[in-house]
Amino acid sequence: MKGITQLRVGDPVDHYLLIKQSTKGVTTVGKPFMSLILQDKSGDIEAKLWDTNDEHEKLYGASQIVRVGGEIQDYRGKFQLRVKSIRPVKSEEPIAINDLVPSSEKPKEELMEELLQYFFEMKNPLIQRITRHLMKKHQTEFMTFPAATKNHHDYASGLIDHVVSMLKLGKALCDLYPTLNKDLLYAGIILHDIGKVIELSGPVATTYTIEGNLLGHITIMVNEISKAAEELEIEGEEVMLLQHMVLSHHGKEEWGSPKRPALREAEMLHYIDNIDAKMNMLNRALDKTNPGEFSERLFPLENRSFYKPTFE
Repeated sequence: MKGITQLRVGDPVDHYLLIKQSTKGVTTVGKPFMSLILQDKSGDIEAKLWDTNDEHEKLYGASQIVRVGGEIQDYRGKFQLRVKSIRPVKSEEPIAINDLVPSSEKPKEELMEELLQYFFEMKNPLIQRITRHLMKKHQTEFMTFPAATKNHHDYASGLIDHVVSMLKLGKALCDLYPTLNKDLLYAGIILHDIGKVIELSGPVATTYTIEGNLLGHITIMVNEISKAAEELEIEGEEVMLLQHMVLSHHGKEEWGSPKRPALREAEMLHYIDNIDAKMNMLNRALDKTNPGEFSERLFPLENRSFYKPTFE
């Protein structure tokens, strides 16, 4: 059976799906409805439930498995699931959450092996010690968490997948531009999003934690670097520069960075992060697009559609 994101407009749906997100709303005429993000291993899709009540909210909350019947429709350039029937899964049905949670193509253990190789290229012992310390401290979550709740690398082990991909990009840039400091760039790549293991709830039905909502992963990680330096009794410019790498990696204040990049390596980190996130979104959108057609609209890419050529 095809995954939910591999279906096309007009295709029928009769799938077991996991409710990734569930939010309630009210129509312009005051009628309650629910917006659901439903997922299986292929990815996720939005659906609406109309004329809902308190009972529906209990039955169709995040992390619930449901059996859904309906069809795929196009709504303003995006695929949406038109629900004709929905019910909670029965205890005797052979389906589990792990069957429906998307994950990285490479096993997380293989990704970690790749990541560890980059420590051998680091020459600055202070930067290496702080980075290794923080990675070990959060290693279990770092290997299993997504990198986001939506848009890019929003699947189990998406965080480490994102970081390893960024490290490969960083290595290529360092080979091309030897003036870049490998220690700072690699450490910045490894550390920049580790705060997400505290900001986010985990790989299933991912939401923001209280710390995530009040502080955010950037502030969380700046504090973590400070704590690590104290525990390891490390002082020096390196600590401040690592904090700056994390503080500035979103690039602009309006994109969530408290500071704009003021280091050559921080500027590159911002571009590398952006490139990898955008490529992940493009690949996933074009994977479910037929050759000779345009993808669905991608909101984080100015709501543009992208063409898939007929040749390879």
